[in-house]
Amino acid sequence: MTHSDIDELIRLFSKLPGLGPRSARRVVLTLMRRKEQLMIPLAGTLARALESVRSCSICGNLDTHDPCGICTDARREGTTICVVEDLADLWAIERCNLYRGRYHVLGGTLSAMDDRGPSQLNIEPLIARAAKEEVKEIILATNATIEGQTTAHYLTTRLEGCHVSISRLAQGIPMGGELDYLDDGTLGAALKLRLPF
Repeated sequence: MTHSDIDELIRLFSKLPGLGPRSARRVVLTLMRRKEQLMIPLAGTLARALESVRSCSICGNLDTHDPCGICTDARREGTTICVVEDLADLWAIERCNLYRGRYHVLGGTLSAMDDRGPSQLNIEPLIARAAKEEVKEIILATNATIEGQTTAHYLTTRLEGCHVSISRLAQGIPMGGELDYLDDGTLGAALKLRLPF
């Protein structure tokens, strides 16, 4: 491997989220020092993933099968669809191991600043899925940002004729959170979404 190959590895790793040039250099040095244990298996796994991982034609999840394992799992509730902005959100909800329904990945949010409208998102397949008789509830799990809220309002309007219940994730004070340390938006959402004691 020439010096330019090492530089190219560092450049590519530094493009990954959470890795700047210094962290990328450390990663590359570790890979170089541990070729047998890390670099060779990583290269093989990346090559296999490139060939086998695909987007689910139903929900947009990534898997080695299409439809994905979540969409084909008979133990999951087909009556509920949780709508998320991207795969990271789907994986975060799955980590909780509490939700047993299906998903729909939008692929982003509506954003006038980024020139991203409804046609750039995976919205029409969601409307088609929601119109099916077995679907009873759509959970809008978009982020609590302006773009996420705008997208949720747009979806609510588009889903009106589908005869489904539409819900949102609760927002507010995190477990163990102290009021003095919360931002105004979080505290305001907690007050609006208060529950009986």
